[in-house]
Amino acid sequence: MRIVSLLPSTTEILFAIGAGQDVVGVTFECDFPPEARTRRIVSTSAMPEGLTPKEIDDFVVAATAAGQDLYRLDEGALADLDADLVVTQDLCAVCAVDVSVVDDALAHLGCTAEVLTLDPHTLDEVFATIHTLGRATGREDAAASLVAGLHARLAEVVRRVAHRPRPRVVLLEWTDPPFAPGHWIPEMIDLAGGEPVLGVAGAKSVRTTWADVDAARPDLVVVAPCGYDRAGARALADEIAGELPSGVRVHAVDADAAWARPGPRLLDGIEELARVLDEMCASSA
Repeated sequence: MRIVSLLPSTTEILFAIGAGQDVVGVTFECDFPPEARTRRIVSTSAMPEGLTPKEIDDFVVAATAAGQDLYRLDEGALADLDADLVVTQDLCAVCAVDVSVVDDALAHLGCTAEVLTLDPHTLDEVFATIHTLGRATGREDAAASLVAGLHARLAEVVRRVAHRPRPRVVLLEWTDPPFAPGHWIPEMIDLAGGEPVLGVAGAKSVRTTWADVDAARPDLVVVAPCGYDRAGARALADEIAGELPSGVRVHAVDADAAWARPGPRLLDGIEELARVLDEMCASSA
């Protein structure tokens, strides 16, 4: 099977279940595992480099309003790769190539590849996508084993945090303007033993205000800007320090690795947050 993955998360899953050898095309954002970087890149961003968070938001808003695509799909690369399976998404036009663009490109090329569209909104749906990819690639057992391991890790975190206080947590998916999280992230905070006080599980992330952040009375603000690693998140946390409630603890995370991408490393994010909250509760006891 020849697979083109148009999502960093599905690239991670495919390699994790042993189908990495079948992956022939990826996006410019597919950077985990490192071997993914050796595959041909078939989609790139239409956004200029070096923009600030505010400039990125302005660009996305303007492009969306004008009906412009935020990603460029290399139809020539798709044709050359002769894919049997193309994995894409219908979750967020800001996150990856829209499925309609993929369908149009394949129709134009006369390509008969199967298009598998994934659209997880909750943690259980993320786990379900692993099973879906396992079935699509003939690796059902590996997928089931991966999911079982993730459930075991999750159960251990839930057991460990069950009897301690639950600090109030605000996670910011973006900083200028601030965005409250949706999808699987409020669940992750809850499972890590925190109380998510902005954002709705399973819903879309939403633009919010610093006044709303202050009114939420958080004990911890997690800075997790989509598209940023930990160093980038730390820099943004420093920039917004004056906007945050006085005395609140701030923790910057690698959003791409463990929060924004719906793949196996979400468990890393839950485990990290649980440790941070454990330390907070211990220090205040």
